[in-house]
Amino acid sequence: MEKILVLDFGGQYNQLIARRVREQHVFAEIKSYDRISLMEIKKEDYQGIIFTGGPNSVYDAASPHYDPGILDLGIPILGICYGAQLLAYLSGGKVSSAENSSEYGKTLLKTEEHILFQDVAAESICWMSHTDYISAVPQGFRRIAYTDKCPCAAMADDERKLYAVQFHPEVTHTEYGRQILHNFLFSICGCQGDWNALDYADRAINEYRSKFAGKKVLLALSGGVDSSVAAVLLHKAIGQDLVCVFVDHGLLRKDEGDYVEETFKKTFGVNLIRVNAGDRFFGKLAGISDPETKRKIIGEEFIRVFEEEAKKIGHVHALAQGTIYPDVIESGKGASAVIKSHHNVGGLPDVISFDELVEPLKDFFKDEVRSVGLMLGLPKEIVFRQPFPGPGLAVRIMGEITEDKARMLQEADAIFREEIDKAHLDVMPDQYFAVLTDTHTVGVMGDARTYGYTVALRAVSTDDFMTAEWTRLPYEVLEKASSRITNEISGISRVVYDISSKPPATVEWE
Repeated sequence: MEKILVLDFGGQYNQLIARRVREQHVFAEIKSYDRISLMEIKKEDYQGIIFTGGPNSVYDAASPHYDPGILDLGIPILGICYGAQLLAYLSGGKVSSAENSSEYGKTLLKTEEHILFQDVAAESICWMSHTDYISAVPQGFRRIAYTDKCPCAAMADDERKLYAVQFHPEVTHTEYGRQILHNFLFSICGCQGDWNALDYADRAINEYRSKFAGKKVLLALSGGVDSSVAAVLLHKAIGQDLVCVFVDHGLLRKDEGDYVEETFKKTFGVNLIRVNAGDRFFGKLAGISDPETKRKIIGEEFIRVFEEEAKKIGHVHALAQGTIYPDVIESGKGASAVIKSHHNVGGLPDVISFDELVEPLKDFFKDEVRSVGLMLGLPKEIVFRQPFPGPGLAVRIMGEITEDKARMLQEADAIFREEIDKAHLDVMPDQYFAVLTDTHTVGVMGDARTYGYTVALRAVSTDDFMTAEWTRLPYEVLEKASSRITNEISGISRVVYDISSKPPATVEWE
């Protein structure tokens, strides 16, 4: 099987690079720069290598580097952002601080004729994010692109098949990013594009069938897309040896607990245990307002519940979770900076009473998970359900969490989703929900003064959940949702609409 090595130097978009490669039906695997040797790279028969971005400066002695021998393997290499600077540094070029010439965001890129830019306009928009730049092109390279502020936005050594781009072709903001990656994969690396997600699903099922034969595996089932796909994949592998524990922590969407139980227990025949633990979670969260503390509490309490259920079942070998890559990267796995801890990644307690933690989807993005779900036979109603975080409404209730606040948010969220569904929009947002802020504002109802909570409505459009744009919903939909929320739910006096994109905001509020 042809494959591309994505050599990870700690940037936020590293898995997105691999995803863009897999979109073009070429398998890509990520290895941290300090976890794979030059000898191992030689043995793996990679078609190409991509150096990722990263937060460091290559001239800093503490920054991540690699054996310069990698440049002489005869394997095509594409360096991106920090990876481009590292390629220049290892080749004898010079990298300097941009000082007043740093670039962030959408930038006009000017390219020269080159195989890397085949079918790319001479001028187009790219996404820049750098404070250093290649100030002297190494011997053997030539500049093939530039911007007004960046004298070397791309360079190439065609003889050794070494290429570097200062911008990020993997993000959607780079106008011809997919084409540039396509040119590298097919015109330079000679890939054929014969891989698909079904290959992964079949391989994973066979692997887990062999690995966990006769062993019990406990799955944290939330009923969301990720854990649902993980459940079906593992169920196909080990059948009734998979025990799904569904914890209703009282912070689910309206009527969600009953829906999850009905779907998986009765429709799919999954070995499911439902634990109603709302009182327990509300008790643990009482008086807590800090977002990270709430996530940590929920993560640990989830594990404690699973451990208790496991003891009732007997020896359970492994704990399985529906972790996907955006969870991993935002929780600061590897060299990436922590953005927020997810209950099933950074929120795990230090010690858990299972021999192994299994995360079959941890290398995939949301749309890839959905593709695998469809291939596994999950109905579209499950596969395309609204994404819902493991901590549930806890990350959508600002400040202290109480049962009353949870009830208000459940109702507001249900109304908002109902109005969007009833509108039959031509293009649906990829995620939409309500948030209960911790802000009170004055209102008027029945000629009387009110002082209630403010609800924020959020809808975003995205294809990878690493970046997202706020959705331009019709005013009529927002008006109807706002009117119903303030009229039907006691305690809410104002509704606002969140028009923040990611970045700089995240999709969730906490």
